[in-house]
Amino acid sequence: MENFFFWTFVLTMIGSGIGVIANKNPVASAMNLVLMIISIAGLFVLLGAYFLAAVQVLVYAGAVMVLFLFIIMLLDLKAEQQANFRMLGIIGGLLTVLLLGIGFFLAGKNITSLVGKMGIVIQNNSIKALGELLFGNYALAFEAVGVLLLISMIGVIILSKKDLD
Repeated sequence: MENFFFWTFVLTMIGSGIGVIANKNPVASAMNLVLMIISIAGLFVLLGAYFLAAVQVLVYAGAVMVLFLFIIMLLDLKAEQQANFRMLGIIGGLLTVLLLGIGFFLAGKNITSLVGKMGIVIQNNSIKALGELLFGNYALAFEAVGVLLLISMIGVIILSKKDLD
C-alpha cells in the first residue's frame, strides 16, 4: 500500500511539474506548482516526517504561493508582453539548469555527510535536531533564504506602487 502512495505522489509530481512548464496561463502554472508542493508533502508523510510535511504545506503551498499568485495577478501581462518574456525565460532556464548542475556536481562530494545528518532528523522526527542543523551548520543558507524573501517582498511593494505621473 505504501508503494502505491509513493508512486501516486511521484507521478503527480512529474505530471504537475510538466504542467508548470507547459501551461501558457501563469495562474494555471502556479496551481500546478501547488499540486507539486502538496505531493512533496505527501512524500514527507510517507517518510514519517510529519512536521516537515506540515511546514511544506503551510509555508510553500500557503504563504509563498499566495505571494506568487499576487505577483502574477498584479502584473496582468498582455499577450505581447508574455511573448517578450518567453525568450528571456528560456535563456534564464538554461542558465539555471547549468548553474544547478555545477552546484550539484560540487555538492556531490559532501552529499554523504548531508544525507547522514538529514537521516538523523528523519529517524528521530525531532524538531530540535532540525533546528540545530538549520541554525548550526546551515545558518548561512538559512539567512540567505531570509534575505531572498525580504528582497521579494520589497519587489512586490515596488511593483504594486501606482505611478504618480
